[in-house]
Amino acid sequence: MSHFLTNVDQRTRLVGENRLELLLFRLGGFQLFAINVFKVQEVIKMTRLRPVPHSHGQVVGVTQWRGQTIPVIDLASAIGAKPIDPNAERNLIVTEYNRSVQAFMTGPVERIVNLNWESVLPPPKGAGRRHFLTAITRVDDRLVEILDVERVLAETMPLNIAVSEATVETALVEQARERGLKVLLAEDSATAVGQVRETLSELGLGLIAVQDGLKALQLLERWVAEGKPVSEQVLMMITDAEMPEMDGYRLTTEIRNHPSLRDMYVVMHTSLSGNFNRALVDKVGCDAFLSKFSPDELAGVVQRRLRQFLTG
Repeated sequence: MSHFLTNVDQRTRLVGENRLELLLFRLGGFQLFAINVFKVQEVIKMTRLRPVPHSHGQVVGVTQWRGQTIPVIDLASAIGAKPIDPNAERNLIVTEYNRSVQAFMTGPVERIVNLNWESVLPPPKGAGRRHFLTAITRVDDRLVEILDVERVLAETMPLNIAVSEATVETALVEQARERGLKVLLAEDSATAVGQVRETLSELGLGLIAVQDGLKALQLLERWVAEGKPVSEQVLMMITDAEMPEMDGYRLTTEIRNHPSLRDMYVVMHTSLSGNFNRALVDKVGCDAFLSKFSPDELAGVVQRRLRQFLTG
């Protein structure tokens, strides 16, 4: 599997089709777990690790990968699952999230599956690992738990989510508060919602958050049907790329094809990074592409849109 993400054209073929590819793996038991293939750089056999003094308990060391020193996170331990037997098969899934590369130690890696987002559902309330799940699905009649890796990373390697004072334009913030402007957010990760909410609050903006692209589209269409001036109520929409039922790519495509919504300002807000970004922006017609957990960059994009809105 060392080369399955090397081709950008191959990686973008599902964009706008409401489909995804999942990498299936186990963490020592029979339960199947998954993460989106878009985030995976390579799968390698367990290697020798060097310890890192004073690191988080789930960071079991660092390893060399393609000339980089990257941290290795014990994924089973991070989500509260039973530890993997050191004598059992272990692998490292190398991933890139928000411009950082890290590896997750797992058990056997099974295969890649191609699914429709409509078959991916939010985790049931009360599920034991719901804290670390972003969705569930079934493959060959087996339950697959899709992990909220953003939450794992936020708890093992905490990020700074505060906006720097120099970034905030006070005059814009005051006007935003006076107008009561809001931002619509489609996002299934509670961790990401919290970060966006905090940033927007510092910019004087309210937040309307929904858990997936389908709910966002239905809300917008309801406003249109009720005769509400959407462009006057919502400054912009921020959407995650990966969500149950309808992903951000399909959501953006639907908005661009809707006669009453096509001019909405849309920002793709995702933990994907690298050269892939531009390909996505060009394909689905987003106004901007932004990495998650980058509060100053988010503030910059929002304030640029706010200036445009207030002077337009």
